Amino acid sequence: MRVVIAEDLALLRDGLIRLFEAHDFEVVTAVDNAQTLLQELETKDADIAVLDVRLPPSFTNEGLMAAVEIRRRRPSFPVLVLSQYVEQLYAKELLASGQGAIGYLLKDRITDVKAFVEAVQQVADGGTVLDPQVVSSILSRAQREAPLERLTEREREVLALMAQGRSNAAIAARLFVSEKAVGKHTNSIFTKLDLPLAADDNRRVLAVLAYLHAD
Repeated sequence: MRVVIAEDLALLRDGLIRLFEAHDFEVVTAVDNAQTLLQELETKDADIAVLDVRLPPSFTNEGLMAAVEIRRRRPSFPVLVLSQYVEQLYAKELLASGQGAIGYLLKDRITDVKAFVEAVQQVADGGTVLDPQVVSSILSRAQREAPLERLTEREREVLALMAQGRSNAAIAARLFVSEKAVGKHTNSIFTKLDLPLAADDNRRVLAVLAYLHAD
């Protein structure tokens, strides 16, 4: 798999290169700013972009805006954004289309190399991965809102794990229930939250995106 990296901190950028190469990824290019990233993607053949939310020159949202621009130019191109802190506004902007092939993780997750590599692979394969802390923040805020009150405690647990990108089989193993039971829970969640029909991968994350869009 071919990956492009945009990270301004040289130490972390070098660490990502070494990590990816150790797991048989090809690092096509690694840059320290959003503008160069966009230019490189015009000429380089890549399968996924991994970038920091905050990049030079202002270190505010250049990485986020680059991710949005990448998707505008190449719809559904896989993008994984890394952030130092949970920033729901950035998550909302990034995930607004609900098209999938998007990831939003805290940088701390990189230390769990196996899980991080799996997340990158999942996004590259068209999935959506949200950091557990982002999910927790969203669900905590949403607990006061009527739609979530329709869900049982178990359904909220399933929803949180779905939003982290876990498959039904993985959720079943985590909760010590059958995969069939998880399927029933997910269908119930979709029904209770009045979610429209959509491609399977996208519909799973719409349950959480509904709260990202809520005021």
